[in-house]
Amino acid sequence: MNLKETSRENIEFMITNIKEKLQVVNSGAMRAESFDTDNYEDLVEFYEMIMNKKSFSVSEIDAIVSELGRLRKK
Repeated sequence: MNLKETSRENIEFMITNIKEKLQVVNSGAMRAESFDTDNYEDLVEFYEMIMNKKSFSVSEIDAIVSELGRLRKK
């Protein structure tokens, strides 16, 4: 997948993988359609950081989910 290209398909791919990696229970709170292409670069940075880390503490997951909430469409 070429994440350098801004697309809805890439957003869907990243959000799906982030939810799986973080084992998000309430996946409805992180729907790909809730994210705008305006924040695409920030989302890619988050995705890469999350995918490169082996594990997360509960507080790290809370912070990540909170920050992703900030990137959602207003």
